[in-house]
Amino acid sequence: MTAETTQTALRTERFGAGFTEGDPQRPDERTSNWLEAVNVGFHDPNWDPAHLASIVQAYVADGRTLTGVYEDGAPEHAWNPNAPVATYATMSHDLNAGAGLLPAHQITSVTVRPTHRRRRILTNMMTEDLRSAKQGGFAVAALFASEAVIYGRFGFGAATAEAMVELDVRGRLEMRTAPSGTTVLADLARMEKLAPQVFARHLEGTRGALGRQVGYAKRAAGLWGDVPEKQKEVRAAVHYDAAGTPDGYVTYRFLPWETEPHTLKVLDLVAVDDTARLELWRYLGSIDLVEKITASAPVVDPLPWALADRRRYRITGVEDALWLRALDPAAMLRARGFEADGELVLDIADPLGLAQGRWLLQVSGSAAVVTELGNELPQDVPVLEADAAAFASLYLGGAAASVLASAGGIRGSAEAVRALGRLFDVARPPYCSTHF
Repeated sequence: MTAETTQTALRTERFGAGFTEGDPQRPDERTSNWLEAVNVGFHDPNWDPAHLASIVQAYVADGRTLTGVYEDGAPEHAWNPNAPVATYATMSHDLNAGAGLLPAHQITSVTVRPTHRRRRILTNMMTEDLRSAKQGGFAVAALFASEAVIYGRFGFGAATAEAMVELDVRGRLEMRTAPSGTTVLADLARMEKLAPQVFARHLEGTRGALGRQVGYAKRAAGLWGDVPEKQKEVRAAVHYDAAGTPDGYVTYRFLPWETEPHTLKVLDLVAVDDTARLELWRYLGSIDLVEKITASAPVVDPLPWALADRRRYRITGVEDALWLRALDPAAMLRARGFEADGELVLDIADPLGLAQGRWLLQVSGSAAVVTELGNELPQDVPVLEADAAAFASLYLGGAAASVLASAGGIRGSAEAVRALGRLFDVARPPYCSTHF
């Protein structure tokens, strides 16, 4: 058969990751082909067959639903004709919206082969999935965007950001804060159980935090790295509060001695509060033979203000992190934590129609009452229009109302924008350290 430019019919399959019947260590052919297609899409090497079972077990534990788009009748020299030409996966974890935890519909592993662009494959996968998620009761969808332009047109907006930081720790770090609690070098064998317990408390107390897939606990124990095999260079430390309860942990590794300056890389730092976070940094800054530490961190971080010499702390970059997409704005608003009282009318414009509508939001004593409105508007209440993507960026407080209004995503009078800011702007920006 020779290659043809004629487009053939596509078919879509949705399934859970699975194993070959009778062999719980051998992923089934459909799952293996799907994983290969994802690696092609992200320019990653194919999985070592010895790693596949662990990957699939984790996917099953995460409750991931896989989607593949297939084209039959590949020409003679085509790569793996049984692999999908496009991939898509979903799962769900809780999002801290400020007043409570809101189940988020997470989207990941999105690829479309370059030979199959401009055939509405991504549009069809995304719109069908978002509609299904809304019908399934999800109020919000979430993803990490490899390309920002793509997802904005589907109503997603960047909702959190994280900073990449470097610390000069030559001569050790001096902290202005008094020591609190105790930090110990951890037994890695116990971290797989402990890490999720600490993270659960972090999730409860951190606006923007998102529940984690099972691979995070395995990485905390040094059982996984970029591939599911033991990472012998990983170390961990745990902080205990004054009552002896673990309230933070950090995992890290020392880069090869040839690295100049001698560098320690923080892999994951999870803390229940700022005290635990600073104490973990106190520990990191006291490790011998280290000259530089690299880490990701909240954009607004108490650490530089707690250092005796804040110039040892340097932000090397800031990137958007979690992107959100409204599916049920009323449910989102009811779960959202507010730091001030007020009322306004919010009119959301959504080309996909999923979040389209107009609501009266009334906040008193941090409790939100949300009422859907028709054409009639209450008198003397500020009215604002917001694009779906702008509302997603506003939702957690990651972007200020005035900034979004200046960028055109929010429209209203100057007084209405100020009223929106009083309700939605937050003292501490949201922070999400969970990647997926």
